[in-house]
Amino acid sequence: MPIEGKHFSPSLSTTVFEKIRDDILNNRYKNGEKIIEAKIATELSVSRTPVREALKQLELEGLIECIPNRGMIVKGISYQDVEDIYIIREVLENLAIQWAIARMPDEHLKRLEEIHDLMEFYAFKNDDSRFLELSTQFHEVIYSGTQSRFLQQILTDYQFYVKLSRGVSIKSSGRMKEALEEYGKILSCLQNKDEVCACNAMTQHIKNVRHH
Repeated sequence: MPIEGKHFSPSLSTTVFEKIRDDILNNRYKNGEKIIEAKIATELSVSRTPVREALKQLELEGLIECIPNRGMIVKGISYQDVEDIYIIREVLENLAIQWAIARMPDEHLKRLEEIHDLMEFYAFKNDDSRFLELSTQFHEVIYSGTQSRFLQQILTDYQFYVKLSRGVSIKSSGRMKEALEEYGKILSCLQNKDEVCACNAMTQHIKNVRHH
């Protein structure tokens, strides 16, 4: 799919990066496959400069590696990578819960209530795609509620990878109903400003996603 605008800009480089990253994580590029800079530039209708910048960033994130005499090769995400992401996420999400309880404005809580109501509606309709989008929004409102741009940025970066595995989890039989209850518990704890309850509820939710 072509990307509008052939002239290089930081935003174009980011767009190219996100497109290639999405293709790697959704297995459009297979592990071990060679990434050809010129081919991508032609496919996306951009110059090679933003593609080159995007590939540098992908290498820093460990999704591709430069192998002598072979070029840029896809590494993708391993089972161990996913395990590591969830362990790190559990620690950071609990920190987010603690800070959100202390700093979250009332309008954020109201937004969480609205999201949970919509999740209940789409769970009833068995619409896992829309439910998944709302679950991502639920977490993002908590991140925003921490009032910490640094923690929010870190968790948002992880969210991209977590969303892929969460999408697999939510398709498991009965999982949508379970997740709805888990989010309801987290919301209730946040409303009561019960830090221990909220952290325990979030930890259990993450463990359940990991399990599925």
